[in-house]
Amino acid sequence: MIQTPHRLLLIDDDISLATMLHEFLELHGFRVDIAHDGQSGLRRIDDDPPDLVILDVMLPDISGFEVLKRLRGAHNLPVVMLTARGDESDRIFGLMGGADDYLPKPFNPLELSVRIQAVLKRSASDPMDRPSQDTLVVGPMQMNLKRRTMTANDVAIQLTAAEMRVLEQLMHRPGEVLSRAKLTQTALDRPIEAYDRSIDTLISKIRRKLAAAGIDSQCIRGLRGHGYVLDDEFFGED
Repeated sequence: MIQTPHRLLLIDDDISLATMLHEFLELHGFRVDIAHDGQSGLRRIDDDPPDLVILDVMLPDISGFEVLKRLRGAHNLPVVMLTARGDESDRIFGLMGGADDYLPKPFNPLELSVRIQAVLKRSASDPMDRPSQDTLVVGPMQMNLKRRTMTANDVAIQLTAAEMRVLEQLMHRPGEVLSRAKLTQTALDRPIEAYDRSIDTLISKIRRKLAAAGIDSQCIRGLRGHGYVLDDEFFGED
């Protein structure tokens, strides 16, 4: 069976970079459309949603963060953000806004291709690649692995793909401390980088969403120098 190429939408006002990435990514088996500003990018997404969006932070009309905010209000598409090198605040804002991954400029196009493939793989969440257990339950929290849905106290919680993967790892191993390096590798499909705060940012956002559903956010405990643990004893489980 012939596999249909994944469709990508690149939103970037740098015409030379966009042209280069278009040619490179199509050589690597993707179909790529381009928008050079945020408003036209959003219109393209509404008219014909792609499989993944590559989104630059700096755009001429509205910022990439605003595009991400509007996109997340209407779609659940995976997003890879392109940020300024060394600007950790951009990366944190992107992850807090629901981006699935980020890549600082300038970057190697091959690394972007690998990141895209990893995010698409996570978003696909093929049940055949997962354990036979369809549902994870820890206290009042329940995650359906096939439907990729999450509830807590019977309240639906909207998680991004990256947040879902992090919480899934913690729920698979309640009571076990998982290092930031392990969570980065298993949940984000990449090794941890120096000064990488991606997992910390995602955990912070997961905690807030759990709190909104009546779950004490401290059920996910951080152990300095060790990592994070979903405390099953917090819920009085055996």
